[in-house]
Amino acid sequence: MSGKKILMLAGEFTEEYEIFVFQQGMEAVGHIVHVVCPDKNEGDLIKTSLHDFEGDQTYTEKLGHFAEINKTFSEAEVELDSYDAVYAAGGRGPEYIRTDPRVQAIVKHFHDEKKPIFTICHGVQILMAVPGVLKGRKVAGLGACQPEVVAVGGIFIDVEPKEAYVDGNMVSAKGWTGLAAFMRECLKVLGTTITHS
Repeated sequence: MSGKKILMLAGEFTEEYEIFVFQQGMEAVGHIVHVVCPDKNEGDLIKTSLHDFEGDQTYTEKLGHFAEINKTFSEAEVELDSYDAVYAAGGRGPEYIRTDPRVQAIVKHFHDEKKPIFTICHGVQILMAVPGVLKGRKVAGLGACQPEVVAVGGIFIDVEPKEAYVDGNMVSAKGWTGLAAFMRECLKVLGTTITHS
């Protein structure tokens, strides 16, 4: 079976691990991941962030590495039918790109077409911004996102930090510590089977 095409929605200060680990892991098993950001072109760089819990009441944030945009946003917009899934990475990026009507239209497309939607950590904020996407759906995310998930009619699932949750075509997780479980479930939803000899 040929690899699938996944569209990753990112913004400035998206969580570093949730870009790099997901992209490289999916590419390692033969899938194509296009990382896009509103108004950015192929070859542009965006800043990433690193969030961690270090004993404070909330997470700390540090500057991560630069991530390369490998697909021009405007080109991806007109090629949505060629993608098999959409992935909303977390961190700070979702906070502002979710207000972009073009990002909302992309998520609506995948929702309407019943294609896989993957979201981790704050990535669920992007889904919240599109009416109907989370209504009646079970989804995980960072605990701070729970009130918004509930407010738009979703059901917040408080998974363990190293777990993921699957609700039909939707895969979600709390944060980067759950990337292994998250990616394993994403691969299952994509129909990717890995066998060991």
